[in-house]
Amino acid sequence: MQPPAPPRYHDRLAAAVGNASLLGVGYVLVRRRGLAVLADMITFVLLLLLVTAFRSLWFEVVVGVWWLALIAHGWLLGGGTAPRTGVARQRLIALCFAVPVLLVLGLLRFDAQTVDGALSDARASGDCTAARAALARIGFGDRVTDAPLTVRGDRTREACRKVDAASASLRRALRTGDTHGLASGFTGLASVLTTLPGHDRMVDRALTGFLHALPTRDACNTATVTDWLRARKHDHTLLDRAGTVVPKAAPAALLGCGDALMSDGHWKQAKKRYRQLLTQYPKDSRTAKANAGVAKADKAIRLDHANTLLNASGADGWPEYCQAPEKYVDATHYRKGTNRGMFFGGDDYTSKLPSSWQTDDTTKAALIVCVGTEKRGSATRTCPYQSNEHPGTPLDVTFYKIALPVQVYELRTGRKLADRTIQIGGSSCPSVLSYTTTAPYYNSDPSTKQSVDPSKSDIRSAFRSIIVH
Repeated sequence: MQPPAPPRYHDRLAAAVGNASLLGVGYVLVRRRGLAVLADMITFVLLLLLVTAFRSLWFEVVVGVWWLALIAHGWLLGGGTAPRTGVARQRLIALCFAVPVLLVLGLLRFDAQTVDGALSDARASGDCTAARAALARIGFGDRVTDAPLTVRGDRTREACRKVDAASASLRRALRTGDTHGLASGFTGLASVLTTLPGHDRMVDRALTGFLHALPTRDACNTATVTDWLRARKHDHTLLDRAGTVVPKAAPAALLGCGDALMSDGHWKQAKKRYRQLLTQYPKDSRTAKANAGVAKADKAIRLDHANTLLNASGADGWPEYCQAPEKYVDATHYRKGTNRGMFFGGDDYTSKLPSSWQTDDTTKAALIVCVGTEKRGSATRTCPYQSNEHPGTPLDVTFYKIALPVQVYELRTGRKLADRTIQIGGSSCPSVLSYTTTAPYYNSDPSTKQSVDPSKSDIRSAFRSIIVH
């Protein structure tokens, strides 16, 4: 049987300092290896929770209390009745573990404070680029020594993400006039203000960039944006500042948009923009141009309506205007002398009228002449011809004037000036009567009723009473 080991003296200070390393060194020095393992496990779990689930000041206090408890417990386990031998060695061992650990923790804490300061400066200046640079410096050591810093960092990271997304939506809205992008952008910025306090400057900086981009090169996009900003309800946040740019940018945008729409042939939309300028900003210096724009748009709208009636197909091959005429107040006045007209129907004859009598330009026409289907007019002369079908027998052929039903309207008033039939005369009884036959009736005779062959002067004479007032 072996004699019991002689008692040893365990230095209290060495045990306390050893446990201050958070590595359980103090327990090892007092021969409590089981406690050392248990303490290390608890320390590991606490640090793991600190950097994951409980990144808060109160849990840092819990870890601090645990650290103090380890120190106190090491002190209490020290001492003994044996002679005080090996004290210096125990203290040296304890210091060799505690000093490096505490020094590293101190340096990491200092680095975390530096990062925190950089983040605070970035938040104060609204600089997300600087904030991301500071966030990139956060390592595991910073998470251990200043866990709340990571929470603040995550909030700043989220704020910058939302601000960047909102800014992208606002830039897209400026390019395209997309109001959904505007709504999305302002909703994102408002979310930062309400859910991530302390990041107001970042929101303000994004808003400033958006407002400085107004007006854009596209006046209609700018007008759409200012319309949306004008209609936006104030929420008593810094976002309300967006409304201040509307009176500065909107009038020029509305006028420019109206002009652009006029150039593209969108006259009703152009008139709406001009009217909007006159209604919302009646004292603006651009009102004279807006009034001129309204007048120009009205004139274009009236012309477009008249052309629609003249181009739309109606009954009898006539345009819709011939059945439902309307006044076009900008048309040329119907006056004494020759009046130019727009002719519809009877192309075989109207195409031979003088160019000074007709036009394809609605703005230059005084009359609308609707020519109906050709009919047989008055008989002019009957002449005998040799029959092919019955050789030796005369064939009497009667020639008739060409009758054309005509309706004439004054374009400026829509008033019907004439609704009658004109007759076109011409030469008759040619020496040889030309006609076409088909098989098997090669020797058949022509119709005994033929139309005269009108000359240009004959056609002109028939239409003169319509054109010349």
